[in-house]
Amino acid sequence: MENKNTSNPLEHTANVKKELRVLIDHLRKDIAKLQDPSAKALFETSAEVLTALEKAFTDYEQKNEAAWRN
Repeated sequence: MENKNTSNPLEHTANVKKELRVLIDHLRKDIAKLQDPSAKALFETSAEVLTALEKAFTDYEQKNEAAWRN
């Protein structure tokens, strides 16, 4: 992860979202390699949770939710 030396939250959210996307893609690719149904479910659930977190960061950036508006 890139270490941002700024107080601009949008630079930090973009950086975190980039890393989340890498992890989400990794989890989904690994699902095809796994034989254990429980492990597949774990990886898919993890990818879904991280995708929701990624969306929360996007919502913050775009002020889509009331909680993120000033």
